[in-house]
Amino acid sequence: MSSTTMEPSAPAQGKWWIGLFLVIAVLVAIRAGIGEGMGRAYVQTESTSYAAATDDQGRVTWSAVADGAAGSATIERDVFRTAGQYRAAEAASPNQQAIRFSWDRTIGLWLAAFFTLAVFSFLVGDNPAYKFTESIVIGVSAGYWMAVAFWETLVPKLVAQLAPGLVKAWCMPNLDAGAINLDALIPLGLGIMLLSQLTPLGRHVGRWPLAFVIGTFAGLKMISHVESDIIEQVRATMLPLVVFGDDGSFAAWASIRNLLIVAGVLCTLVYFVFSIEHKGPVGRAARVGVWFLMITFGSAFGFTVMGRIALLAARFEFLFIDWLWLIDPKGQRTMAAVSAAAELGSSLLNTI
Repeated sequence: MSSTTMEPSAPAQGKWWIGLFLVIAVLVAIRAGIGEGMGRAYVQTESTSYAAATDDQGRVTWSAVADGAAGSATIERDVFRTAGQYRAAEAASPNQQAIRFSWDRTIGLWLAAFFTLAVFSFLVGDNPAYKFTESIVIGVSAGYWMAVAFWETLVPKLVAQLAPGLVKAWCMPNLDAGAINLDALIPLGLGIMLLSQLTPLGRHVGRWPLAFVIGTFAGLKMISHVESDIIEQVRATMLPLVVFGDDGSFAAWASIRNLLIVAGVLCTLVYFVFSIEHKGPVGRAARVGVWFLMITFGSAFGFTVMGRIALLAARFEFLFIDWLWLIDPKGQRTMAAVSAAAELGSSLLNTI
């Protein structure tokens, strides 16, 4: 007899996820009504004045100057401030306007918390919130890197070569506007041919620039890998097996370390020699090489896991410190509350 697992129906899964999100919403609402609340962002406006100076080559440089200097331009920006700093400023001077509540930063804070929880929800199963967040992340990443490629590659390396005067007047005042570089027409043509991949009739035209890009990239990467991996690895293995200290004494641990490095590299290379049967001394050396490989792979995997754990810890810090205000490791909100209570107590004593 064969046993089958009954999968929950789609309506049942939908009700389950709706119930889970309602429970989370209720818990967040309860937390928001306890104590000093949660999830608020405060900012303070800082202004800096800059003045332009032109060097002998006609390049314009901007440097910070004192406020109100002649010919200076002032740039204002909002910097984050904690709730503790806000409460301390309120306690020191009620109705102050230096540190203020920011609606846009607060909305961004809550959106970041929602997306974080939506990604965590995949741990218990696929759901619409995770799919929505995944689409948002992919779309924002694609848009961001498209903008970066436009301003860091397309404009300075293509448009500035064909129309330097226009780019200098438009967005790059420090550009050395020299003669037009007609060699830039080659990548322009290849780019236009590559865009022909979007049309069914021009797909065969787009194969040529694609092959050129892949071949050039592979050649450059091969050179860099030969220099960084092969040559540097060979150089790092050329170690003395007997090491002496500065005073002429025998350095036992340094000698053992170098011996292990050289033996590990040689045994690992023996494992990848398939033209000789792995028997006898060759087989034993190959098995030692396998142990070195496993240690290396385990270390790399452990390093990757620790990196992911660090990212997870950062998200938990964001949720519990910046959003929920459940913990206060730096004591900022606590010190602000104590300061506010002290100010209130002193005012009451003065009144009495």
